[in-house]
Formats: sequence, structure tokens, C-alpha cells
Amino acid sequence: MEKFFKLKEHGTNVKTEIIAGITTFITMAYILAVNPNILGASGMDRGAVFTATALASAIATFIMAFLANYPIALSAGMGLNAYFAFSVCLTELDGVTDPWTIALTAVLVEGIVFILLSFFKFRETIVNVIPQNLKYGITAGIGLFIAFIGLQGAGVVIPDPSNSTIVALGDFSKPQFALCMLGVLLIAVLSHFKIK
Repeated sequence: MEKFFKLKEHGTNVKTEIIAGITTFITMAYILAVNPNILGASGMDRGAVFTATALASAIATFIMAFLANYPIALSAGMGLNAYFAFSVCLTELDGVTDPWTIALTAVLVEGIVFILLSFFKFRETIVNVIPQNLKYGITAGIGLFIAFIGLQGAGVVIPDPSNSTIVALGDFSKPQFALCMLGVLLIAVLSHFKIK
């Protein structure tokens, strides 16, 4: 492993990488439940979406590990899948029973165009022209969106149409609420003491 991944050169060791890999897997495993639920709302088969999500994540992560030698795990984009399911696919089209098939075709064409742009370094130029603060804003926005989904799932945030913010605080007596708050507290304590 040392020879292939050059761990010492990157300032790490096998133990650190194994712990990081397990942590990353546990952190990302929610995608296997959330992605099929979100895309299933558009009419797609949830079992097929689960399998596709697992396979795509595994293949992309192995490519990053063995071809690019980067310790980065890749999976479905959680902000884009909600936009895809609730904005693109649920738009009414005359005479179309499964709009997600047309939307997936558009995603395929977009992917091919994106690959072609990558070959000519055009994609890299576009990424480099985007201001750094906008990149940070996008990252923070996606993080907040995912946190909001998690808080909804734990019952910390519940829908409330009568409220101007459309959300309200959940029921403190529910066990999932307590478990979520315990998890957030644990994260804060571990962060404070700089425990990875």
C-alpha cells in the first residue's frame, strides 16, 4: 500500500486512511437511502436507483483511488437530485407519462458534452473563472441543504404552513429528536478537542 499510494509522501499512514475510509463511508451511507426516496418521487424505480447509486459511487471512488490516487469518495449530488426530481421531472408535459426518461436523456447528453469540454480544458477554465467566494457559498449552501434534510428526518424541523418560515421546531419528546441532538453535541465536543 505504501508503494502504490505513497502514504508517507502524503503525510499519512495505513491506520489513518482506514479510519478516514470508515468515517467517510458512514458519513456517505445515507445517500443509499435518501437518493432512491428523492428520485422515487419522480416515478423512478427505487430499487433500481439504489443499485445505480451504489454502483456509481463504488466505481467513481475506485477510479479516484486507483487512477487519480486521491482519497476522495464520490457519489450522487444531493442538491441536484432534488432539483431533478421535484423541478424537472414533476413538470407536466403533454402526452408524457414518464417525464424522468426525458430528463435522464438530457442528463446523459449533458454528461457527454461535459466530458468533451474536459478533454479541451474548457471545463477547467470555467471552474478557474468562478470566484472563490462563490465556490465557498455553493459548498455551504449544499451543506445547509443536506443538514436541513437530516433535521427534517430526525423530526427537529417539521412543516408548518401557518408559520411565515414554513417550518417549526419538532417534538422534544421523540427519541429521534434526542438522538439527533446527542449526535450534534458529540460532533461539537469532538470538534472542540480536535479529535478526528
